[in-house]
Amino acid sequence: MRRMTVYALACFAGLLSPVAVFGQAAATASPLAAEAQGRYAQVKGFITKAAENMPAENYSYKPTPDIRTFARVVNHVTEAQFRACGALNGTSEAKPAPPETADKATIVDALKASFAECDKAFGTLSDSNVTEMVQLGSAKHSRIGIAWGTVTHDTEQYATLALYMRLKGLVPPSSEK
Repeated sequence: MRRMTVYALACFAGLLSPVAVFGQAAATASPLAAEAQGRYAQVKGFITKAAENMPAENYSYKPTPDIRTFARVVNHVTEAQFRACGALNGTSEAKPAPPETADKATIVDALKASFAECDKAFGTLSDSNVTEMVQLGSAKHSRIGIAWGTVTHDTEQYATLALYMRLKGLVPPSSEK
């Protein structure tokens, strides 16, 4: 009988533990801002590492003549981030990326500067300000809309960078062990 009671209590505790864990996570999380911040941090790491891992001689690589070079894709990320995150930070001046013929170090430094701009923007994102409207170009958008737009755009561009790396026989950061 005692064994049966212990077994029943163990089963009951096992059923309650996911509820307790879920309830605790839901009570302490800031879901809107935290989710965007987490995805931003992940794609930032992938793009930065891809830019660092691609050899300098492959920055001019493009699989076919009619598409962008690796350097141009990195520069596109840089330009888009300065624009979107600059809007979130209240700075309207556009910062151009270096020419795609610039050396790797210059291109990577510009990319890192654009991530620094986005670090500030995502760092100030909170559940209480995600619905604030911000001017971006000729229209106003919510802070969370601009943040998720940045994450989505960066993820799309990372897919291109990862493909270029694969075509050059390199393992993209998201596939490293």
